[in-house]
Amino acid sequence: MSPFVIVIVLMAAMLHAVWNAIVKTAEDRTTMLGLVALGHVIPGAVMVALLPLPAVESLPYVAASTLVHFGYFYMLGRAYAHGDLSVVYPIARGIVPALVALWAMLFAGEVLPPQAWGGIALIACGIQLSSWQALRSGVGRAALGYAVGTGICISAYSLIDGLGVRLSGNTLSYWAWGAFLHLFVASFIGLRKKASLGAVRPRSWIIGIGGGFVSMTAYGLVLYAKTFAPLGAVSALRETSVIFAALIGFVFLHEGNWMRRLGAAVLMAGGVALIGTSL
Repeated sequence: MSPFVIVIVLMAAMLHAVWNAIVKTAEDRTTMLGLVALGHVIPGAVMVALLPLPAVESLPYVAASTLVHFGYFYMLGRAYAHGDLSVVYPIARGIVPALVALWAMLFAGEVLPPQAWGGIALIACGIQLSSWQALRSGVGRAALGYAVGTGICISAYSLIDGLGVRLSGNTLSYWAWGAFLHLFVASFIGLRKKASLGAVRPRSWIIGIGGGFVSMTAYGLVLYAKTFAPLGAVSALRETSVIFAALIGFVFLHEGNWMRRLGAAVLMAGGVALIGTSL
């Protein structure tokens, strides 16, 4: 895997951790998720108006991804309602690399070399170490269930979009439609929260929609990388977002300790190196 692709995915990982921290620290996480979704819709609508349609073969993947993203937003919101960022995030993301690599092998015929699987394993271990104390102290059944559900949704849309963008003939068009169709998530949450939307402060609107821009950018970088590299490897590199989330949790939310986070970062760096030199 080229250094350029690795850098792209690591940038996406950092951006992904930022918007998850925005949601976790919000007073009303459901409303914030709706604003994040709206932050996808606005630039997505502009791009849809300017760009050609993606190839017809990719449209079922756009629809399927939209449905799975709906479930993802729901699961994520419920997970953060029941658990800390430093607990929910590593569980949700920790199961994703192996699942995506497995789905890619079964449905796309992508077989990773043993060295790449070793890198995935190191990243998975780093994810768990990043919040080991929090995980040892106990994870509520609800938080665990929603975190696992979130991870399954992530692995599903990672595979769907990885296949879909390769059929689209135009990565930007595929990205634009995926972002624009967050309209369903934003509308659903808006209807549920319509009684309280008037009380949402302008600052929250700005932060939420800005978080959506960040999230959309992060996923666009991942989609671009998936056109060049195996899905399982891209997914594993993307999950280094956990260490960024852990650092955010430690510095700004006072969750966890720096020594364990540093150890996790070393493991993940080793995993990135193994993956990068094996493909």
